[in-house]
Amino acid sequence: MMGPTTVAGGLLGIDVGGTKVALRAEAVSGSADRTLDAVFTWPAARGAGGDWQSLAGWVAELRERWGGGFDAVGVAVPATLDADGRVVAWPGRESWQGFAFGPELRRLFADAAVRWADDGDLAALAEARHAGYDHVTYLGVGTGVGGGVVHDGAPLPGPGRGSCEVGHLVVDRRGPRCDCGRRGCVQATASGPATLRRAARLRGAPVDYAGLRTGLAEGADWAEEAVAETCAALAAAFVSLAELFHPQLAVLGGGFAAGLPGLAARVHAGTVALSRNGFPTPPIRPAALGGLSSLHGAVELARRHIQGDAT
Repeated sequence: MMGPTTVAGGLLGIDVGGTKVALRAEAVSGSADRTLDAVFTWPAARGAGGDWQSLAGWVAELRERWGGGFDAVGVAVPATLDADGRVVAWPGRESWQGFAFGPELRRLFADAAVRWADDGDLAALAEARHAGYDHVTYLGVGTGVGGGVVHDGAPLPGPGRGSCEVGHLVVDRRGPRCDCGRRGCVQATASGPATLRRAARLRGAPVDYAGLRTGLAEGADWAEEAVAETCAALAAAFVSLAELFHPQLAVLGGGFAAGLPGLAARVHAGTVALSRNGFPTPPIRPAALGGLSSLHGAVELARRHIQGDAT
């Protein structure tokens, strides 16, 4: 472990995931030589209270290593929160339902400005900023499917108006049931767990992530078919977003997608097949920030607060 550094204030980004949490401390100036990162996996079967204790412990350790507190904290959240910051729904960690996420964050960071936003919205913001575009659509494939839309340089629908729930676009009304209760959401077909379940059914044996990667590399029919269905759902979602928002760029990210070589190219081929005359779809590129888009977006959220931007 590296020793503490003496830094006056700074920014902290936290990406709260269904499986793991990533943290990044960064100087307000954005200097690349003044950053600190940490990642941890949620403890098994401890519930929201135990999860929060783990997060608080990692934050305390990061503070010590950073050498002081933070001026602003941005948090990428996969859960649905009410106006008071209480968890309304988080299918990935059901024990968090009703947890006072916002108030606990403010208590944990009593000496800092704290803002939070949907993880997909923040990933879209980070990728748009990195690419230098003002109009970007983003889909992130991991434990679920998140996403966001950046229009005129800001996430839609905007502060105080909820998040852009791209993962719950209905792409097949007779499709598999989503954990939200509906049928046919893109998440129900294209998330990492959904893809692995489908691969296991096609293979007739359990399939983990490494096994899926190996199957694709070897050209196994069951792996190709399982991933083709995922790509078809993602392509339908990207085309639908393009019809509405006319982006300059479409980005495919998330940890699950980042680990499957060539996935963005497969999805792009699907969008080309769905394109209509006179309206070509934008290029689909793998996330430049890989599986860290939401984390970078969380840092950007903190930075924008320091700069007085209400985005």
